[in-house]
Formats: sequence, structure tokens, C-alpha cells
Amino acid sequence: MGGTARLGERMITTAEMAALFSDHATIGRILDFEAALARALAAAGLCGADEAAVIAAACDADLYDADRLAEEGARAGTVVIPLVKALTGRVAAAAPDAAAHVHRGATSQDAIDTGLVLQLRDAVAVLDRDLARAADAAAVLVTTHRSTLMLGRTLLQPGGPTTFGLKAAGWMAAIDAARLRMRRAAEDALVLQFGGAVGTLGSLEGAGIAVAEALAGDLGLPCPPLPWHSRRDDLAALAAAVTIGTGTLAKVGRDVSLLMQYEVSEAAEPGGGGRGGSSAMPHKRNPTASMIARAAAARASGLLATLTATMDHEQERAVGGWQAEWAVWPALMEVAAGAAAATVETLEGLRVDDARMSRNLAALNGVVLSERLALALASRLGKGEAHALVETLTRRAVADGRPLRDVAGETAAVADRLAPAELDALFDPRGALGAAEAFVDRALAARPTADGPGAAG
Repeated sequence: MGGTARLGERMITTAEMAALFSDHATIGRILDFEAALARALAAAGLCGADEAAVIAAACDADLYDADRLAEEGARAGTVVIPLVKALTGRVAAAAPDAAAHVHRGATSQDAIDTGLVLQLRDAVAVLDRDLARAADAAAVLVTTHRSTLMLGRTLLQPGGPTTFGLKAAGWMAAIDAARLRMRRAAEDALVLQFGGAVGTLGSLEGAGIAVAEALAGDLGLPCPPLPWHSRRDDLAALAAAVTIGTGTLAKVGRDVSLLMQYEVSEAAEPGGGGRGGSSAMPHKRNPTASMIARAAAARASGLLATLTATMDHEQERAVGGWQAEWAVWPALMEVAAGAAAATVETLEGLRVDDARMSRNLAALNGVVLSERLALALASRLGKGEAHALVETLTRRAVADGRPLRDVAGETAAVADRLAPAELDALFDPRGALGAAEAFVDRALAARPTADGPGAAG
């Protein structure tokens, strides 16, 4: 698990997240479980405090060889077996009587799952922070560009006018929702796993619940009503929330990359620091951060599929299910972190060219406002006749490269029914914005508050 990211992996993650799932960190989190278990046993009177202290002192990841544990774990079926053997040997050398209490009452999956939960708790905190930054950066764009006119595009073709503020508001709301969804899923999923061999804690002399509660308290985790060795729905829900959030970030990346096309040039990622260059074409400014977000999301969906495909754990312990999960979770969190960091970079440094937006809208000579003209004529000519007339006029305007307003004003069927001032009003793009600015205001007002669930950072 983890380790130093390879070249292809490092491109779509962050060093911070990769470190959380490094081999050293993974061993450390399993040992955190073992140390806390020893202290919980002492709290329940099942071993002495001095024995627990000896065990805890040996739970230092620096004392163990990750490569050797990986090799031995591959043969044993889990890294916990050789790790507990090595831990027991160290404890026995220091205090022979304490060795009997190493891993007492636990099973390998308790250590694996709880160690993973501890890693995921840290990882979710990192994602939460970056999602907050991304949403806040989007909110700045929303406020700044509340009324910035631009061309709306549907099916990659020109639509009617909209505002960049409304587009950014969609990004902001979706990122806020992704953050809240992940937080809620994490509350359910990130709990202690401790059930022993078959989920009964039968080897703890009737003190199983007391040990579990002390263990959970020591690790700062909720103690669930019962063990969840073969019930993986809450973990799957968290994985789904993370994956959906990554897809949300990819949507931002897709939009920005399209706005960055040279022929469009309405927005651009921040440059510098080696970002966006081309090895062959000096003129290019590539949407590198957007590319990372989209690549990360493409990987995340496949990783989620593995986690949901392995939910049907057999009886009280799976044959391959949780072993598959353990390898997938680091990859999922690492690509999610890559997407989040890339989106933060994009939105905090996004350069918006409102003049180019205005020019691109004007370059269409008002044809994107044809619907308004057709609606105005419908009450005078009938809907069908008005639509057919405006369609003809639009084709003529496009063919001649002239403003639709001028072509319409020169046509008797229009001029006899609409005064020049009415035509001017119909072809004012701001008149076609509808509720765009009101939607922006509503989206800003609906953001999570600083003291509420899913609070904006």
C-alpha cells in the first residue's frame, strides 16, 4: 500500500495524500490500533498498565521493515500476521509477561479495518479542506462576475446569453454539496472495527464491550453498536461520496478546458511554475490542472466499481473481499486529492476575460436571441408562422453575416408588427438573462454557514 508515488500516479495525486497511505503510515496506523488495544485491556483490568506501556512503546513504525512485512504478509494472507509476530517478539524481549497481551482478543481484520479508518479520517480531513477552498474560490468568482455576460452553450453549440457568475455558482453549489455528502458518509463509515474472531469478542472474558469502548475512546473513534467485519455498506457509501465529489471537480475541469480553447479564450488557468507548457509548441497554454481533475475522476469511477463489487463478504469473514478493498482505498483517496488540489489551483487563479466573453457573444450577430423575436411575434402571427419566419430570417442573417436585428427590421412582416424600440429591447442580451442574477444570489445565500453541517471553510 502507498509508498512513493510512481510517475504516472504522482501526476494525479498530492504528496500529502500519498504520505497518508505510505507503507510507513499504514504500518503506523495498525500499530496505533495495537497500542490503543493494550491500553484498553489495561483499562478493563485484563492486563497491567505497565504491560500495556511496554506494548505501546514497541508500536513504533520505525522499528519494523516494511519490505519484509510486505513479503511475509503476501504469504500469510495479511500483513497483520507478521507484524503482530514481530511486535510480540519485541515485547517479549522487554517484558515476557506482557507478550501474552499483544493483539489480545483481536483478529487481523480488526487491525486492518481500524487502521484504514484512521487513515481515511486523516484523508477525509485533507479533502474537506481542499473542497472548502475550491468552493470558496468559486464563490469569489460568483460574486465578482454576478452580471458578467457570456454565451451559454448547449450540446457544444451557441445557446442564449447567461452570466459567468451563474456558471461559477453551479460549480460552487456542486462542490459544497460534494463536501457535505462526504462529511455525512464519513460520520457513518469512520468508526471502530473490533469484533475478534467471529465478531463476538468471545475471548475477552465478558469484558468485550468495555474493551471496545475504551479502545474507541483512545483512538477518538465512535464505537458502533456491533462489529462490521462483513458489512461494508458504510464504507461503500463513503467511497461513492468521494467518487461523486471527484466527478464534480472533473465537471469544473471540463468547463474550464473548453473555455480555454484558443478559439474561445474566455478563461484560463493560472500559468507559471511549469504549468501548461508544451514540449513541441511554444504558443500553447494547456489546461493542465483541468486535465488532472478529469483524469482523476476517470480513475475514481473504476476504483469505486471494485469497492462495490466486493461488498458481498462471506459469512463472518470474506475470502478476498476486504483484501481487495485494502489495496483500492489508497488509490481512490489519492486521485480524489489530486482532483481537489488541481481544482483549487484552477479556481483560485482563474483568469476571466469578460471582454472576450462579450465579443464572442456579439460575434453571433444576435442569432442566439431568435427565440425572443419568435415569442414576440407569436402573439401577432401565431406560433407556427412566427417560428417559420424567424427561422428564415436567422438563416439569412447567418448567410449574409449581418445582425439579425437589422434583417428583421427590414422585413415588413416584422417591421409592421414591432416598433424599432421593441426590436432593440428584444436584441439586448441582458433582457434574456431571466432569473440568472437571482439564481446567483440564491446560491450564495444557500451556502453552508460557518457553524452548520458541511460548513464553508
